[in-house]
Amino acid sequence: MTDETQGLYDMIAGERGPLSKLLSKIPGFKGYMEKESRRDADQLLRDTISGRLQQTRLDLADVLRTLSRDIILGIEYAEPIGRADNQLMGLINKIKDAPQGYAGFFDAVKVKEDDLARLYAFDEQMLTQAEQIAADVAALHKTVENGLNIHDAVVTLTNTLRAANEAFGKRQEVLNQVGVDAIAKQNNQ
Repeated sequence: MTDETQGLYDMIAGERGPLSKLLSKIPGFKGYMEKESRRDADQLLRDTISGRLQQTRLDLADVLRTLSRDIILGIEYAEPIGRADNQLMGLINKIKDAPQGYAGFFDAVKVKEDDLARLYAFDEQMLTQAEQIAADVAALHKTVENGLNIHDAVVTLTNTLRAANEAFGKRQEVLNQVGVDAIAKQNNQ
């Protein structure tokens, strides 16, 4: 888990007030609070990733504005950059609208730390992909400003967006597998 991912969870867990600290001493309530903290941390992480991607989308719009200063290049690259923007917008919406992770199976089963580590690794991957998308958009902007090989930069961005969309599509698979593994472990005990 990266420091940033761990920091988000710690921030949520650490913001419990005195009443919550008192209630955590009630048998069973501590586990409930930990589940709620995980849910809150998951939501905060997804909000962080989607917020960064929203900024990246604004940066991509700026790339298109810069590119449009040359009418020929603007026409040539309007469609591929528009497709990239659609992929980015789709990814943002998937992240924002995804069901709150870790909710369903945490209620029914006790999830082991190694299973949580797999989930956090997935979240970390999504954060890394958001950073890569931002880097690709920045590289595209620099390429446009310097009049270099714009086509290759657009292809790189499109490939990164495709990979990020596919990876996020596997989010539910990760959640389902961890839930299945946790149930199997609980039944074997």
